[in-house]
Amino acid sequence: MALDKATVAHIAALARIRLSGAELDPLVDELSHILTWMEQLNEVDTSAVAPMASVATAGLPMREDKVTDGGRRDEILGNAPRAARGFFVVPKVIE
Repeated sequence: MALDKATVAHIAALARIRLSGAELDPLVDELSHILTWMEQLNEVDTSAVAPMASVATAGLPMREDKVTDGGRRDEILGNAPRAARGFFVVPKVIE
């Protein structure tokens, strides 16, 4: 499908793209090639292909949902600047 300058200028105006005359010539050829390629794709028989929502058919791995305390309190508190009696110690903030 070949496009002319007027059609490409109209498309650019609809897309709110300002183009000069020099920019229009290469764009006409490029859009015409894209539409020709799309016409070739339309000729491919896809009647035996099932529609899909995603190319990845695998689902997310699921794990059992258990509530735990983590069992790593000492390791976590070891990263804190200050800790006391199993808790983080933070400076007092008074406004």
